[in-house]
Amino acid sequence: MAASVNGDGNKDRQITLIDDQGNEELYEILFTFHSDDYDKSYVLLYPAAVGDEEDIEVQAFSYDADDAGDVTSSDLHEIQSDDEWDMVQGVLNTFLSDDRLSGE
Repeated sequence: MAASVNGDGNKDRQITLIDDQGNEELYEILFTFHSDDYDKSYVLLYPAAVGDEEDIEVQAFSYDADDAGDVTSSDLHEIQSDDEWDMVQGVLNTFLSDDRLSGE
Protein backbone atom coordinates (compact mmCIF):
# COMPACT_ATOMS: atom_id res chain seq x y z
CA MET A 1 0.00 0.00 0.00
CA ALA A 2 1.34 3.41 -0.91
CA ALA A 3 0.44 6.78 0.51
CA SER A 4 1.01 10.48 0.02
CA VAL A 5 0.19 13.29 2.43
CA ASN A 6 -1.59 16.44 1.21
CA GLY A 7 -2.00 19.81 2.87
CA ASP A 8 0.07 21.63 5.44
CA GLY A 9 -0.05 22.01 9.21
CA ASN A 10 -2.66 24.77 9.04
CA LYS A 11 -5.18 22.82 6.93
CA ASP A 12 -7.01 19.55 7.37
CA ARG A 13 -4.51 16.88 6.57
CA GLN A 14 -5.37 14.23 4.06
CA ILE A 15 -3.60 11.17 2.78
CA THR A 16 -4.13 9.15 -0.39
CA LEU A 17 -3.86 5.38 0.01
CA ILE A 18 -3.24 3.19 -3.02
CA ASP A 19 -4.18 -0.48 -2.73
CA ASP A 20 -2.53 -3.45 -4.44
CA GLN A 21 -4.76 -3.03 -7.50
CA GLY A 22 -3.72 0.62 -7.96
CA ASN A 23 -7.02 2.08 -6.69
CA GLU A 24 -6.60 5.42 -4.92
CA GLU A 25 -8.76 6.59 -2.01
CA LEU A 26 -8.51 9.86 -0.13
CA TYR A 27 -8.49 9.66 3.68
CA GLU A 28 -8.72 12.29 6.40
CA ILE A 29 -6.28 12.06 9.28
CA LEU A 30 -8.32 11.66 12.46
CA PHE A 31 -5.30 12.06 14.74
CA THR A 32 -1.75 10.91 15.36
CA PHE A 33 -0.08 9.82 18.59
CA HIS A 34 3.14 8.32 19.90
CA SER A 35 3.35 5.22 22.12
CA ASP A 36 6.28 5.08 24.52
CA ASP A 37 5.54 1.39 25.16
CA TYR A 38 6.12 0.50 21.49
CA ASP A 39 8.37 3.50 20.67
CA LYS A 40 6.29 4.14 17.53
CA SER A 41 4.09 6.87 16.12
CA TYR A 42 0.60 6.03 14.84
CA VAL A 43 -1.87 7.64 12.47
CA LEU A 44 -5.63 6.95 12.44
CA LEU A 45 -7.47 7.63 9.17
CA TYR A 46 -11.03 7.56 7.85
CA PRO A 47 -12.34 7.80 4.26
CA ALA A 48 -12.82 11.41 3.13
CA ALA A 49 -15.93 10.50 1.10
CA VAL A 50 -17.97 9.30 4.10
CA GLY A 51 -21.25 11.13 4.69
CA ASP A 52 -22.27 12.57 8.07
CA GLU A 53 -24.77 9.79 8.86
CA GLU A 54 -22.63 6.88 7.64
CA ASP A 55 -20.64 4.57 9.89
CA ILE A 56 -16.94 4.95 9.26
CA GLU A 57 -14.16 2.42 9.31
CA VAL A 58 -11.02 3.82 10.90
CA GLN A 59 -7.69 2.62 9.48
CA ALA A 60 -4.60 2.63 11.71
CA PHE A 61 -0.92 2.46 10.78
CA SER A 62 2.36 3.03 12.51
CA TYR A 63 4.58 5.47 10.66
CA ASP A 64 8.09 6.87 10.47
CA ALA A 65 8.45 10.60 9.83
CA ASP A 66 11.62 12.23 8.57
CA ASP A 67 13.46 14.95 10.51
CA ALA A 68 11.05 17.58 9.14
CA GLY A 69 8.02 15.56 10.27
CA ASP A 70 6.99 14.59 6.74
CA VAL A 71 5.62 11.15 5.89
CA THR A 72 6.20 9.52 2.51
CA SER A 73 4.60 6.48 0.88
CA SER A 74 7.07 4.02 2.35
CA ASP A 75 6.64 5.35 5.88
CA LEU A 76 3.27 3.73 6.73
CA HIS A 77 3.44 0.27 8.28
CA GLU A 78 0.63 -2.19 8.94
CA ILE A 79 0.15 -3.13 12.58
CA GLN A 80 0.92 -6.83 12.99
CA SER A 81 0.71 -7.57 16.72
CA ASP A 82 -2.61 -8.20 18.51
CA ASP A 83 -1.23 -6.43 21.60
CA GLU A 84 -0.34 -3.40 19.52
CA TRP A 85 -3.84 -3.40 17.95
CA ASP A 86 -5.39 -3.56 21.42
CA MET A 87 -3.33 -0.52 22.49
CA VAL A 88 -4.37 1.46 19.37
CA GLN A 89 -8.04 0.48 19.92
CA GLY A 90 -7.79 1.68 23.52
CA VAL A 91 -6.42 5.07 22.41
CA LEU A 92 -9.19 5.37 19.78
CA ASN A 93 -11.87 4.47 22.34
CA THR A 94 -10.51 7.10 24.75
CA PHE A 95 -10.51 9.68 21.93
CA LEU A 96 -14.09 8.85 20.93
CA SER A 97 -15.42 8.88 24.49
CA ASP A 98 -13.84 12.22 25.45
CA ASP A 99 -15.85 15.13 23.98
CA ARG A 100 -12.90 17.49 24.52
CA LEU A 101 -10.71 15.34 22.26
CA SER A 102 -13.19 14.32 19.57
CA GLY A 103 -14.65 17.83 19.13
CA GLU A 104 -18.25 16.85 19.85
